[in-house]
Amino acid sequence: MRVGLIGTGAISNMHARAYKNIGYEIVCCTDINEEAGRAFAERNGAEFVKTYEEVCRHPQVDYVDVCTFPDFRLQPLEICAETKKHILVQKPISTNLETARKMIDTAKQAGITLGVVSQHRFDDSSVFLIKALRDGRLGKILQADAYVKWHRSAQYYSRPIKGSWDVEGGGALINQAVHQVDVLLWLIGPVKEVFGYWQLGALHKIQSEDVVTALFRYANGAQGVIQASTAFWPGYSERIEIHGTKGTAVLTGDKLTTWDVENDSGEPAPVEQIVKSGASDPMAIPVTPLERQFLNFGNAIASGSEPLVSGEEGYRALEFVQAVYRSCREGQKVAIGA
Repeated sequence: MRVGLIGTGAISNMHARAYKNIGYEIVCCTDINEEAGRAFAERNGAEFVKTYEEVCRHPQVDYVDVCTFPDFRLQPLEICAETKKHILVQKPISTNLETARKMIDTAKQAGITLGVVSQHRFDDSSVFLIKALRDGRLGKILQADAYVKWHRSAQYYSRPIKGSWDVEGGGALINQAVHQVDVLLWLIGPVKEVFGYWQLGALHKIQSEDVVTALFRYANGAQGVIQASTAFWPGYSERIEIHGTKGTAVLTGDKLTTWDVENDSGEPAPVEQIVKSGASDPMAIPVTPLERQFLNFGNAIASGSEPLVSGEEGYRALEFVQAVYRSCREGQKVAIGA
């Protein structure tokens, strides 16, 4: 696969490593910071172009990888729809549901593949757990929670656009914990209703939340809690805890750290204690899950099938986030998908 990158900031360097490892070629790239963009291009043997339109129209590009702030998604997608280029966007899919839905509809009408980066579905632990849950090894699920108690420095939020509603769509929930939201919805299923509390700028000088807690109920009757923060020093590895009538599984960082299941049988659980997490450093994450997601996306393009994390899957995660935000603003329970 031949890729064009829009945005050459920190996460794009992780993407570049993954592409190199799997044999995908970065054909071209662009960045509003031309000096940084040209340096990225030189490091990765790519052509630097001055506009995102040139990336989307480049004749050698198979798909466009958008590594920008989430307020910039629809613009390149609309050009990709014209040029029949497939498109992969960094999480979250957008800052609002209206734009996300327009993205999905536009891609569908154009016959192009839309994907959203959510690489934790490709962790070994997640791959094991989705099969174990489908096989019923934990029994009936009673509770499934996520805890993302991270820390980000004042320097991380030094640019006014960081943590802003217009550009980033919010704070700790939409930008950090959206990965765990996606994994919970994938593993357990849709959420029916939520109730949330937040603290806006509790530690950092930002518009949005750096502390948020929500209680919710899944459509299957299970309950859940999510806590997300970027204010808890020094930062702790994120966890997903799943409790069923037959036992408990805990994901910590990228690993399955607990598998306590009564009278268990089947494939041995890959329990490990050494984990990788972006708890205090956004780049302290493994590259292998990104490689797997990019391969999955490339295979989806080649076969005409849906990628594991499609536009619709990205929409579901954003829908949950927006319901939590609405509950925090209004002080009442919010139904999802009613």
